[in-house]
Amino acid sequence: LYLTSSRYSGVGLALCQRLLTEDGRIHLCIACRNVQKSEATRDVLLATHPTAQISTVEVDLGNLASILRAARELRCRFQRLDFVYLNAGIMPNPHVNFKALWHGLLTGRLLHMLTTAEGVMTQKDRLNGDGLQEVFATNLFGHFILVRQLQALLCGNEKPSRLIWTSSSNARESAFSLSDYQHAKGQESYSSSKYATDLTSVVLNRKLNDQGLYSSVVCPGLVMSNMTYGILPVFLWKLLMPIMWLIRFFAKTYTLTPHNGAEAHVWLFKQKPECLDSLVKYHSCTSGLGKCYVEPRKMDVDEETAEKFYEKLLELEEQTLEKYSDLLD
Repeated sequence: LYLTSSRYSGVGLALCQRLLTEDGRIHLCIACRNVQKSEATRDVLLATHPTAQISTVEVDLGNLASILRAARELRCRFQRLDFVYLNAGIMPNPHVNFKALWHGLLTGRLLHMLTTAEGVMTQKDRLNGDGLQEVFATNLFGHFILVRQLQALLCGNEKPSRLIWTSSSNARESAFSLSDYQHAKGQESYSSSKYATDLTSVVLNRKLNDQGLYSSVVCPGLVMSNMTYGILPVFLWKLLMPIMWLIRFFAKTYTLTPHNGAEAHVWLFKQKPECLDSLVKYHSCTSGLGKCYVEPRKMDVDEETAEKFYEKLLELEEQTLEKYSDLLD
């Protein structure tokens, strides 16, 4: 069984299409917070793969009760999970820091900033219904709780199971703090949540490899999706697109299309997890002429910090799940 968080568009849909093209025998389960969109995604996939086994499950990764209900449903429906693609993410109220862009132009760092979004994007975060910072909860903690709740389906199987986290080249240590790991006091919550994702994946490999569960992180590159279009007005993106296609000759992470952005996700689908480096992030890349490939890059993570952060996640898990005893087995 292959569980992937998806929607009617973007990397999630492209990933589903490409996985079914790679192996039409898989059972694909689409996890989505909107039932209508998940059913629409299923219909789109069945139009090109009419014999595919595709099911759906409703889950909002920013809502703990929804996660626990979905996990309980999945435990009832399936005996094991082979792959879990953790692809859901939000970037609320993004703003471009034009002052930082101008400074990057003057200092010769503009191309680096455009390829990593370092210092370019700021976001206004808020608390969700569970009292957690919304970006942290949706981009990381919700996934972490889902994995913890599905551990019985992921560990101890005949073949290894895989977690594939969607991270980002914008995952920067400078945006993350152990003392404020939910990033309540900063303005780069997206970057912080993605760095936290990298830390979590590293520790999960240490804890669970001997139980047959392996974790990897990928970066889809710069993909034109609903999230990206929320940064600037659509008409500006249309004006910028020719420039972005030119930039791709110098910036291989400008994958631009969801199909290209899913390259690393699909590449990992075909690899033996025992042969992968747990400290490497796998980046989807596209050449100026449109050739897709995967580039492994060592992650800038401190393993001691990763362990400490994992302990904080466990503490938060215990605190937040106390009021949901009726949804726990």
